[in-house]
Amino acid sequence: MRYRNWPRTDRRIAEIGYGMWGMGGWSGSVDEESLEALDAAVALGCNFFDTAWAYGQGHSEQLLRRVLRRHADKRLYVATKIPPKNFRWPARPDDALEDVFPADHIREYTERSLQNLGLASIDLQQFHVWSDVWADDDRWKRAIEDLKQHGLIQRFGISVNRWEPTNVLRALASGLVDSVQVVYNIFDQDPEDELFPYCQEHDIAVIARVPFDEGSLTGTLTTSTRWPEGDWRNLYFQPERLPETVERVERLRAVLPAEMSLPELALRFVLHHPAVTTTIPGMRRPAHVRANLAASDGRALPAELIAALRSYRWRRDWDVP
Repeated sequence: MRYRNWPRTDRRIAEIGYGMWGMGGWSGSVDEESLEALDAAVALGCNFFDTAWAYGQGHSEQLLRRVLRRHADKRLYVATKIPPKNFRWPARPDDALEDVFPADHIREYTERSLQNLGLASIDLQQFHVWSDVWADDDRWKRAIEDLKQHGLIQRFGISVNRWEPTNVLRALASGLVDSVQVVYNIFDQDPEDELFPYCQEHDIAVIARVPFDEGSLTGTLTTSTRWPEGDWRNLYFQPERLPETVERVERLRAVLPAEMSLPELALRFVLHHPAVTTTIPGMRRPAHVRANLAASDGRALPAELIAALRSYRWRRDWDVP
């Protein structure tokens, strides 16, 4: 495992972290297998784990608590997220701040997460949605400063809405935001245009989420793939969207090196950008952990391959969280 500097600190963070949404309630998720996968990640050097209260209403956080206890001799970094009070994903421009992140709600859910995680302080607390119309409102700023002053959190970040990478720049200008979490992958390259240069210039960490495009970039989906009722992927890969997605993934095989899998290509693409502090693929099985973390070996993609992948940028306007 290779590590990158967490901006504004002396911390070294695994460049491939662990996204824990899938084990918070997705179909096919089994707790004991999830715990085995988490243990395998720790053994392989992963030290950054991203969860949220919304992942199973604290269930993912509680699973992580068990892992933290089992590996109390290791320095593991924990990131979690405060859900919007109105429980609406993504945030809309007409949402009022008091309906999404009032001060008492920010404090309450930070304390809930602390209890779930069994921690006295959270390494990184994040807003789970965002709209930059709130950027100049001092109420959220005071609430975050209060959490820091009382030692309940060490750093603060914002997880931005899918496909809206610039809908956070005004908030970042406050100087209070230590990290931004954004969708970035072979299809979703827009963060490179404005967000990444801003973060590099102002020493802000970047957590690249959804490196596999919710699973399409693993190359395992077909036009007939379906999930059980209630599984979030049925919303993302609706029947009218799935064929185009599969077709775009299949076209990627034309530039895939012979010795490389699609998931490996997807991870190496994300890691090629110097603005990225860490990426957080979702992993629920030990075999996936071993395969994904193996991509952290310092071998960069050739410049000509990066150039070829530019043509796969895909701007979507799907209405999904």
